[in-house]
Amino acid sequence: MEFYRSQILVCTGTGCASSNSHGIIAAFEEELKKAGIEKEVKVVHTGCFGLCENGPVVIIYPEGAFYSRIKVSDVERIVSEHLVKGRIVTELLYKESIDENNNIHSLDNVDFYKKQRRVALRNCGVIDPENIDEYIAFDGYQALAKCLTELSRDDVIDIIKKSGLRGRGGGGFPTGMKWQFAKQPESDIKYVCCNADEGDPGAFMDRSVLEGDPHAVLEAMTIAGYAIGAQQGYIYVRAEYPIAVKRLRIAINQARENGLLGNNIFGTDFSFDIDLRLGSGAFVCGEETALIASIEGQRGEPRPRPPFPAVKGLFGKPTLLNNVETYANICQIILNGPEWFASMGTEKSKGTKVFALGGKINNTGLVEIPMGTTLREVIYEIGGGIPNGKKFKAAQTGGPSGGCIPASHLDVPIDYDNLISIGSMMGSGGMIVMDEDNCMVDIAKFFLEFTVDESCGKCPPCRIGTRRMLEMLNKITSGNGEPGDIEKLEKLAVNIKASALCGLGQTAPNPVLSTIRYFRDEYEAHINEKRCPAGVCKALLNYVIDPEKCKGCSLCSRACPAGAISGQIKSPYTIDSSKCIKCGACESTCKFGAISRK
Repeated sequence: MEFYRSQILVCTGTGCASSNSHGIIAAFEEELKKAGIEKEVKVVHTGCFGLCENGPVVIIYPEGAFYSRIKVSDVERIVSEHLVKGRIVTELLYKESIDENNNIHSLDNVDFYKKQRRVALRNCGVIDPENIDEYIAFDGYQALAKCLTELSRDDVIDIIKKSGLRGRGGGGFPTGMKWQFAKQPESDIKYVCCNADEGDPGAFMDRSVLEGDPHAVLEAMTIAGYAIGAQQGYIYVRAEYPIAVKRLRIAINQARENGLLGNNIFGTDFSFDIDLRLGSGAFVCGEETALIASIEGQRGEPRPRPPFPAVKGLFGKPTLLNNVETYANICQIILNGPEWFASMGTEKSKGTKVFALGGKINNTGLVEIPMGTTLREVIYEIGGGIPNGKKFKAAQTGGPSGGCIPASHLDVPIDYDNLISIGSMMGSGGMIVMDEDNCMVDIAKFFLEFTVDESCGKCPPCRIGTRRMLEMLNKITSGNGEPGDIEKLEKLAVNIKASALCGLGQTAPNPVLSTIRYFRDEYEAHINEKRCPAGVCKALLNYVIDPEKCKGCSLCSRACPAGAISGQIKSPYTIDSSKCIKCGACESTCKFGAISRK
């Protein structure tokens, strides 16, 4: 066993990798050799630390120095000063990780982390995901050993039931009950599947778990296989996640080499193996019956239920299907007990939930919070508030299947039932924050455009109905809306929800319904006043010059590509709205704030 005086943890998740974290790793290895300390200091590739806004992130232990937004050019200085001379380079540290005396805080005292509780993400940013020994050192595969040597199949299912864990893929169905349903049918063959087809815009929760802790999913799927009597598992992961796919393949091979997948695991009569199936990015394949069809090599289309997959699923056999985050909780529940997990969260929503926090927020990143945390805490304490002092307007949760939560509900505790009651849903965990500059009609149109593009076309309510809704939204945002259009949208939305075949179609109208519910005045302004209050919809937009602020510098006129601005030097200029193409070049060029959108 090798011992090191220092360890350099470098995030190599997708976000930091896109900012050249692999180049940073290479630079560290080179500089450590130059300094002659390459045998004293270990460079560790890890998964996502969560604070994506400040990547690439490097943490050096034992000091716990949290370096953020590191560049290759910073590496030589960190090695020479910190690792050779013992002087931490404080100006490169994440500003909230040190106090006024430059003393390093524990990450638990940093605002971004202090209200989080990492269960599904417990190993992300902590271990090397490509090294099974590191996973084992953090209690890896102990839960599987406990299940196979100490617990019966019914015992395992009973533990999951008592924990109160609900599916983290969107619907929130009780996980233990789903496992029980898959165990009940008698069959010579059963399957365990993992839904890693994360398709919501702005969502990257499952990707980060697979990139940072793939063995946690493999171990949990194997436990599920034991519990329901399955011998084969499949992980359905989108091909657009190359790092996740690579690490899953490495993890599967390592588990097989160590006898943790395959025949007679831990010397018992239980055998189980896992294979990957790559999806091509169809959003509808996140629906369980469409996913199953895709694994079978068929077109990814949903089918009516019943029969449910627990009775007749993959290749016509009983099948258990959970998503990545659901599996990521299983081993900790087995090791720590169902009461431990149930002690977190709310009465009907136990445990924690991972959210991908994005949009108009200072701390973009990945957060894991106890159920029942309020949106205000997430936005202003963990997320660091809205950039540039703008006002919070809404948060979109649940992706194209969810809805928009307005400022009036900032203090509603986040759990499955509360979100549904206010017109949104948990979904897989995307949370996109919007400020006063967002047009809510345009937001609804964006999500509906996504749904129309991703519809498989099998059922008319989704194939035709969502397209008719999109046509009405385009009509409203282009200045051609008419009285009664809002009511038509609502009526059509209700009918689609009641008649679409699968969850994609049934939830597609949610963004429209929630924005009408909370921001009806914006719809009415678009229709009745031919005005976009947020100044986003170009057809309803006019640029005007305030003659009292205009200095007659002519910069706007020179920047205008359409020749729509005229005037004399040192006199106020004017905009000819009939020529204006509404590109915004004049507004961004003006140094005196004389040009505004009306």
